[in-house]
Amino acid sequence: MSSYEEHSLRKNLFSIGKLGYAKGDRPNVDCILCGVRDKNEIVPNLTIAETELSIVSVNLFPYNPGHIIIFPKRHIIHYLELTEAEALDIHRLTQKTMRILEKQWKVQGFNIGYNLGKNSGGSIPHIHEHIVPRFPNEAGFLDVLSNTRIVIYEPYQMWEDLKKIWTNEPEIV
Repeated sequence: MSSYEEHSLRKNLFSIGKLGYAKGDRPNVDCILCGVRDKNEIVPNLTIAETELSIVSVNLFPYNPGHIIIFPKRHIIHYLELTEAEALDIHRLTQKTMRILEKQWKVQGFNIGYNLGKNSGGSIPHIHEHIVPRFPNEAGFLDVLSNTRIVIYEPYQMWEDLKKIWTNEPEIV
């Protein structure tokens, strides 16, 4: 069986909102993350915290509980455009986010990274880092019995939960 055939056997359950988003049904703004930054009323905003340079937000369509994105306030597309100050700010926010997620959900692993460039899988032309918590035994009965994965954490509830504890976590200096 080819890898394409193996991949096509996997079933996926989508949130209805994500399917529309993937097809291009998005708020009519030049940049969705700039819309978050500017608090545009037509853009869903799950900002947990912000600094002078960056924003920490729950991902609107999370892969796992605690899926966070961190992005510079300045609209840039390429990683090489990040200033040293922006990169350090995102780094510090990443560490704080990881500490909070470890406490909140006993996270024992993370995938952290950027989707850089048109062919990387990214859907937003504004650089942003993903922090995706990974959990032991993520495969559930749907994964085992029908090769299907479902995420069961509503992003707005995640936003409320994380926003409450963000201010109590000390900054890294």
